[in-house]
Amino acid sequence: MRTDYYIMQDGILKRKENTVYFINKDEKRVLPINKIYSIYAYGKLSFSSGVVSYLAKNGIPIHFFNYYGFYEGSMYPRETLISGDLVIKQAAHYLDNDKRMRIAGKFIEGACGNILKNLKYYSRSQEKIQESMDLYVSSIESAIGRLPDADTIPKMMNVEGQIRNIYYSALDDIFPEEYRIITRTRRPPGNKMNTLISFGNSLMYTTVLSEIYNTQLNPTISYLHEPFERRFSLALDVSEIFKPIIIDRIILKLVNKNMLDDNCFMGEIGDMLLSEKGKKIFLQEYNDKLGTTIKHKGLKRNVSYKRLIRLELYKLSKHVLDDEEYKPLVMWW
Repeated sequence: MRTDYYIMQDGILKRKENTVYFINKDEKRVLPINKIYSIYAYGKLSFSSGVVSYLAKNGIPIHFFNYYGFYEGSMYPRETLISGDLVIKQAAHYLDNDKRMRIAGKFIEGACGNILKNLKYYSRSQEKIQESMDLYVSSIESAIGRLPDADTIPKMMNVEGQIRNIYYSALDDIFPEEYRIITRTRRPPGNKMNTLISFGNSLMYTTVLSEIYNTQLNPTISYLHEPFERRFSLALDVSEIFKPIIIDRIILKLVNKNMLDDNCFMGEIGDMLLSEKGKKIFLQEYNDKLGTTIKHKGLKRNVSYKRLIRLELYKLSKHVLDDEEYKPLVMWW
């Protein structure tokens, strides 16, 4: 089974025949190409066209991140599963406003359902905050009730933004003071919690992008986010469903189990990022989470969290092909 491969340092990727090496001043190591699913580059990389050709031939994308851990871009292999029929129908669902609104609403429905699952879980597990969590849950459920009245995508996103703000306020009641969000800040993240959220969300986006590559969907045609905002905006849409399931639960675990310390962060309040130590801890938990399996109630077998993303994309494909109505994933476990 192929897994994601993370490069944390600056260096050079060099190909010699059918072997790719990572080289820097401290080491020279072989990349196990036949075991790599995607490469995540957190350092500056130099590589030749021979490396690009070899990685593309093996269907391996490289995702690049900047100093802050934000996604910068991808070397995306030539699509091999492209389907003209699916692309046409995917675009048709974007151009038809009613069809687009329906799909966009499903993404928000899935995201909000998973947000509520998180809050209800912590409401049950921590009795001292149960009353405040119940109030946050009621506020989110009330906001969800306003979604059917939103008759444009911007209005839908406005409601979704209100829901996420309520959610972040609820998380501030769960986290210790030094890990409170206070205000969501992105570029740069303003404190420890904003740093963790931004780092995790960039990871989630690129993981979804890699999964889209392995389907017949076109990653540039989206429904909730405008296609011109970012090149692979469908990955932004689908990420909304999985951020509460994967990223938020990883962060809750890291904080509640005291797995992070001050050495995991760099910078100061208002301009903060994860150190190499912090990134390694987060990436280890992220890999573990993606590989964790659960019993799928529809398939009646164990599937990994990463596989759940692929299954979600298959459901979306069936919807745009008019084979089956799309129902977003909401945690049942």
